[in-house]
Amino acid sequence: MIKWMQNLFSSPKTEENTNNIKPEVHEHQKNNIKKVSNKFLIVGLGNIGSEYVNTRHNIGFKVLDFLAKKEGIPFETVKLGALAEYKFKGRTFFLLKPNTYMNLSGKAVKFWMDKENIPLENIFVITDDLNLSFGTIRIRKKGSDGGHNGLKNINQILGTQEYTRFRFGISDEFKKGQQINYVLGDWDENEQAKLPERLELASEIIRSFGTAGVENTMTTFNGK
Repeated sequence: MIKWMQNLFSSPKTEENTNNIKPEVHEHQKNNIKKVSNKFLIVGLGNIGSEYVNTRHNIGFKVLDFLAKKEGIPFETVKLGALAEYKFKGRTFFLLKPNTYMNLSGKAVKFWMDKENIPLENIFVITDDLNLSFGTIRIRKKGSDGGHNGLKNINQILGTQEYTRFRFGISDEFKKGQQINYVLGDWDENEQAKLPERLELASEIIRSFGTAGVENTMTTFNGK
């Protein structure tokens, strides 16, 4: 009888202990919610200077310039680059053009990522790619630098390859030994004529990355 009474009165205590676990679970969920960010850092890779404005290697700058001009958003000179703030559907996109030259791009990416408290999964880097035909789109959640000095430096500075990159094909129509001249050369007439449509598509991709997520963006736009 005594044991039965002890068991009877010990039950609420066990239930109370079980209930005490619940706040920890909710707290964990709450912390996960806090990690969700509506801020995105969109980095266009390129080289500063008027001589590089219309070169193939500067497609990252060109994409951001196109979007900013279309939306009437000014770029401001800031630490380590030029920055424009674009708001769309409750998201804030920081459009960054590093002024560190291509092979030191990581310094600017890391600085603005930390300053605006933007998580790695919300980083989107736009770069040229010799291995893709002109205007071809390839979006990847991670990957190697592929020999690209800008991506190589970003990988080194961030200490990871796991950030989203948007590769814009510039093709490899150059003779042996002429790669540098080709990537630092201006678009030809045929490319110039097709660029506006490609730049418009690139703007859609940026908005999709922030609103639909990287997986949906990859499914919708890769290969176009």
